[in-house]
Amino acid sequence: MKKWNTTIRYAGFSLIGVALLMFVSAYIAFKNDMDDSFDPLVFSGMVSLLSGFFAIIGTKSQEKMTIEDGFRIVTGCWIAACVFGALPFLLYGGEFTVVNAFFESVSGFTTTGASILNNIEALPNGMQFWRIATAWMGGIGIVTLVSLVISGQHDRHSVLASAELSDLAKSYYGGRKKHFVYRMIVVYLIITSVSAIALRLTKMPWFDATTLAMSACSTCGFCTKNISVAFYDNVAVEIILIVAMLMGATNFSLMFSTIWPDKRTRKNLFNTQVVRWFLALVAIAILGVTANLYFSGYCATFPRALRLAAFQVCSLSTTTGFATADTNIWPTGSMGILLLCSLVCGCSGSTSGGMKMDRFVIVVKSLKGLVNSLIGVKNVNRTKLDGQVKTEENITSIIAFMGMYVLIIAIGALVFGISMDFKTSITASIACIGSVGPGFGEVSSMGNYAGFLGFQKVIAMLIMLLGRVEIFPMLIAVRSIFTR
Repeated sequence: MKKWNTTIRYAGFSLIGVALLMFVSAYIAFKNDMDDSFDPLVFSGMVSLLSGFFAIIGTKSQEKMTIEDGFRIVTGCWIAACVFGALPFLLYGGEFTVVNAFFESVSGFTTTGASILNNIEALPNGMQFWRIATAWMGGIGIVTLVSLVISGQHDRHSVLASAELSDLAKSYYGGRKKHFVYRMIVVYLIITSVSAIALRLTKMPWFDATTLAMSACSTCGFCTKNISVAFYDNVAVEIILIVAMLMGATNFSLMFSTIWPDKRTRKNLFNTQVVRWFLALVAIAILGVTANLYFSGYCATFPRALRLAAFQVCSLSTTTGFATADTNIWPTGSMGILLLCSLVCGCSGSTSGGMKMDRFVIVVKSLKGLVNSLIGVKNVNRTKLDGQVKTEENITSIIAFMGMYVLIIAIGALVFGISMDFKTSITASIACIGSVGPGFGEVSSMGNYAGFLGFQKVIAMLIMLLGRVEIFPMLIAVRSIFTR
């Protein structure tokens, strides 16, 4: 039990953060004539606040922490936030059964954006805001936020950052990990604020502008409208969201270094291979989908095809999941490209999910080196990414991650396939582990997960959590339960 004291303590800090957002949501409910979400939010906020407070005072601070402690903390914080985050939904009722309440909470905090709601607009404003606030808090990382409020030695911040953020995410920053966390949060707040102001300038109400900005920057895709962004039918809104989504899917430290360069950090958005690969592949995907939509006759004009393609490609390649069209009736070629976008996705060090572009680039380069070595070309077996040589251990760990990623997709598809068709089951599994949200079939851009059986929703939640913490931290934390 002693080894879990630290996990409980830091989970307590995360619950205090959850409580604060519940109170903000309750305030919004109060300002809207004290709508039906006020009582559930206030009660849930008090429960979360007291639980967090007692978790902190009931445990002792640990001066030295190992990386295994960090993995337990990461997993514990995510699970605690998801469990307590479900309370407002559960107390509100309506479409939120016990399983549905937990599903919506896990989907929000993991920024998956998958929903069980058939009528989103029926929710009062306070509950609408809480639903998207879960995604906004989950986007930057609950443990990342925790590291800002804890006191103590530098090694705590170091271990927490190492556990929460992958080595790929930190590879473009050579300073202290605590400073890396600060950079991420500053960039996150700036993107959210600027996006909200820009959306407001399109004559959008402040509530819609703020919630859309929070959802776009967290790359979650929760929206306050039943038909998502298609409700607004506004080119300016779509362009702003495209920029916000792409920024949310780009390494935050690189963005910070671009705006505030220093002597130690020479990398920025304009000289980094991963970002160039990401933007290039997004552009290629947009052109491919545009051509398919236009020449297949789905869109009568090229500009219309380009508008639809640009938004949907950016939405899925950043794992946001916003929609301006029903992609379920698009041509097969377009659906295939969008499915590939849902697999690779954005960059490490961002709010995006998926396999990450960094891993994809490294694997492609290592395969190229392997092929060249097989045909006798010398001195090509070293894989580099932005000047950094990747060791065999690095490459092996990436391949192991991708192998586990595909295995989990296959298991999820088998479970979902018990009651769903193949298109729905396979794309839902990809969407859950990649934090994408929509797939095709019954879970398309205009569909939802309401038709899943109860145990299938539980499996989907587990897959979302595994994808959000990038699989291995959660597996190591579970393993530690059965070891001394």
